[in-house]
Amino acid sequence: MALFLTEEDVQELFPMKQALDCVKASFMAQHAGTAVNRSRERLFQPGFSLHYMAAALEDEHLAGMKIYTIASGGARFMVLLFDVETGDLLAVMEADHLGRIRTGAASGVATQLMARSDASTVGLIGAGRQARTQLEAVAAVRKIQAARVYARNESHRVEFCEEMAGRLPFPVEPAASAEEATRFGDIVITATSSAKPVVRGEWLRPGTHVNAIGANMSTRRELDDAALGQAGIIAVDSRDQARGEAGDLIQGLPAVNRSWQDVVELHDLIEGNSPGRNSSEEITVFKSCGIAIWDVAAAGVIYHEALRKKRGRPFAIWEEKSS
Repeated sequence: MALFLTEEDVQELFPMKQALDCVKASFMAQHAGTAVNRSRERLFQPGFSLHYMAAALEDEHLAGMKIYTIASGGARFMVLLFDVETGDLLAVMEADHLGRIRTGAASGVATQLMARSDASTVGLIGAGRQARTQLEAVAAVRKIQAARVYARNESHRVEFCEEMAGRLPFPVEPAASAEEATRFGDIVITATSSAKPVVRGEWLRPGTHVNAIGANMSTRRELDDAALGQAGIIAVDSRDQARGEAGDLIQGLPAVNRSWQDVVELHDLIEGNSPGRNSSEEITVFKSCGIAIWDVAAAGVIYHEALRKKRGRPFAIWEEKSS
């Protein structure tokens, strides 16, 4: 019997601390060569798009796929988890929150490795659902004292700040502009759907770390050429996937006379093959596209927690064969 797990189940079974440990472990599996990642594929129809990405974790004996649709009614996310030894479907789970928390956790891991150890302020561009887990993750790995948030919609900006100030032990205040938020942060996070840069290099102070997580299409970007040109270290989750959908780098690297050889994968920083930063003055960038390895690793943790806590609704998809 497989398990069906709802958004509510996922939220209760997968807190941020566990997500950080899970995503970090998935990077280590990626480095060890025991994780297989397949980049996102997209299918477009008028007013509709279908997106799918898959991965396998050899040591966990798990494989899975995230599939989601975007249409006028919004986005709908689902993860399918399989046992690679038996071929059995283990779980189907709603995956909106899963996607947000695993993306936030990846930025948390990047911040832990690449931000200054004394980084204490956050400038956040964007006030959507992804922004919440981004701020939560960064606060879990650094002693944050304050955050400033800019979003184009003023009411969303104010509501977001009120909500997050109630959840986190430091002030979260609205910023009047993207420039103000960027100049404020030792850590800058971009979590937008913008097709054009929202952060300019001239706004970045020496020593700033940037997590750019919003744009995962070749035609979109959040950082301008100057921001990339100033970065001493640029890291990605998967170079192969970034080559196809990281618009910030696809457009920006040629403009600043840099190549993909100048881009490191985050798992190399975890294992010490590359430094997270070379000095306290260096600007560093993590460009996140979001990879299926995280989804499968997260789904595995959630599935086992569901079994342990007797959560989820069992269902049969294939009839048992009589002997």
